[in-house]
Amino acid sequence: MLSSSTCLANCSYLAYAYPSLVNAAKSFDSELDSAKDLADIFEVVKLAVRKSTGKERPGLMLGLANLGGGPQGFVGAFFPIATNIIVMNSLPLKRIKETDPALYKPYVFHILLHEYLHTLGIIDEAATRRKAYEISVQLFGKNHPVSQFAADLSKFVPKLVYPYYGWQPQGEYQLELVKGFDRSSTSSYIN
Repeated sequence: MLSSSTCLANCSYLAYAYPSLVNAAKSFDSELDSAKDLADIFEVVKLAVRKSTGKERPGLMLGLANLGGGPQGFVGAFFPIATNIIVMNSLPLKRIKETDPALYKPYVFHILLHEYLHTLGIIDEAATRRKAYEISVQLFGKNHPVSQFAADLSKFVPKLVYPYYGWQPQGEYQLELVKGFDRSSTSSYIN
């Protein structure tokens, strides 16, 4: 079967022969582009995972916390096993808006995709990275920023961290919960 990236590279022929591949990449790119906030981006993540794996998990929360922002800081997010919360580092979100705002949504999508896969039981980091890359390429194409984040997050570090040695949390940290985060799976039973 042809990958989405191959389809995007040869659209004239492949759009005729395999329209569903072109439409999938355009559809997810459009969905991500129209997302307005973290909760909207998470809805695209859940749709992507459901389309790719058939799996989903409702009732998750997102917490934002300052987990450090220098080259030795913590980039990304984490999922405490056996919980229903994803904790995302707020500093890279701020930094990427300052350095390259066009990468904000692809970055958030990648981080939430990775952590959402953990919530579905893929605990091993290498397996999670492989699955995130596979889903990203399948739905966005190999050259899309989402797939580039999944392929090698380290090449984006200068856009994600501050150029000084940042603060590291010493135990406890302030956590801000994102309201309405997993709204599609809670709206029917939580008001």
